[in-house]
Amino acid sequence: MDILFIHQNFPGQFRHLSHQLAKAGHRVVALGDTDNLKKLERIPHVHTVGYPTPPAANGSGHFYLFSTENAIRRGQAVVRACLALQKEGLRPEVVVVHAGWGEGLFLREVFPRAKIMAYFEYYYQAKGGDVDFDPEFAKSSLDDLCRLRVRNTTHLLTLQACDMGWSPTRWQASRFPEPHASQMLVVHEGIDTQLVQPASQPPLEVAGKTFAPEDEVITYVARNLEPYRGFHQLMRLLPEVLHQRPRAQVIIVGGDGVSYGKPPPQGENWRTFMLQEVGDRLDRERVHFTGKLPYLQYLKVLQRSNVHLYWSYPFVLSWSLMEAMAAGCAIVASRTPPVEEVIQDGVQGHLVDFFAKENWIQKIVHTLEGDNKAMRQAARATIQENYDLHQKTLPLQLQRFYELAGKR
Repeated sequence: MDILFIHQNFPGQFRHLSHQLAKAGHRVVALGDTDNLKKLERIPHVHTVGYPTPPAANGSGHFYLFSTENAIRRGQAVVRACLALQKEGLRPEVVVVHAGWGEGLFLREVFPRAKIMAYFEYYYQAKGGDVDFDPEFAKSSLDDLCRLRVRNTTHLLTLQACDMGWSPTRWQASRFPEPHASQMLVVHEGIDTQLVQPASQPPLEVAGKTFAPEDEVITYVARNLEPYRGFHQLMRLLPEVLHQRPRAQVIIVGGDGVSYGKPPPQGENWRTFMLQEVGDRLDRERVHFTGKLPYLQYLKVLQRSNVHLYWSYPFVLSWSLMEAMAAGCAIVASRTPPVEEVIQDGVQGHLVDFFAKENWIQKIVHTLEGDNKAMRQAARATIQENYDLHQKTLPLQLQRFYELAGKR
């Protein structure tokens, strides 16, 4: 059958599902933003097509509608690309789309007979999530909260038009209104535990530094270094941790962009901003910023880790946390949803209040001093038992996909 995947950053969350369906002999076409596709991997046997990046909203309308207008513009760009694919003979029985940017808004009008499976990452609410979670930053105004409600327009319209919603964690699914929340397919994208697994700890070379076996390696990973992933909390506790642990070395993996939230007030990036804040209290010779790493080198960093640190606002769960667990890292993480969905305090890792600096320092030092073998094994076992790509998540994705398509 013909299958269409739509994701502005394809493959994104659809890497494994699209590849498996193409291997099964289906005609699989993927549609994504041309500018992004130039930088991203191609999936074997999947025909990838780009659509032009739509122009951004010019800001002349009501400011509540800025993100919604951008979503509509992207939805229109997808419509034009889909019409072109129709002319070339594509008749998808199933369309799988990421709902976050408006790409799924008008698919029902273009493909009225297709089944639509939409991936939903996050539904914005004024309470219980990322909004006003961090007291360090300005509290949301009434305008902010009203704009937030309007921002969900794209999700609500896509929910109304799709045949199946899909979300990666129970907590993320629960953010959506009923009856959609309880009807959502909850399945993670999956972790390849055959690839991501513990390894012996030979000397590691990264960021121009060779880490010897006697080094205590503290690791931190985020797509971009920013408050949503606790980067500001990390930087403030490092001086004391390094003081207490003279053999400790810190590897920080991540870019200088902004994935979530806002840039620092001076318009710099958060790495520069926080380095200025901690100043000479931080031993810069023992803190190593790698930027973004090739995937296999990033895995070597996790495999070498003595303690891995992870913070997150109540928001989207990072792949890096799941991969750190699969790699058998000793993890100290924030006691926030949906982190609590995968880590029980003292079992798969240690959980600490997001803002409790002294508790973080104590727990990091305690973890560096300890054996942690049972905790490391439990972390990996949790991923193998519940989130393994080949044994758990991909089979369930395929099962529900074929059920939706009406195929065996």
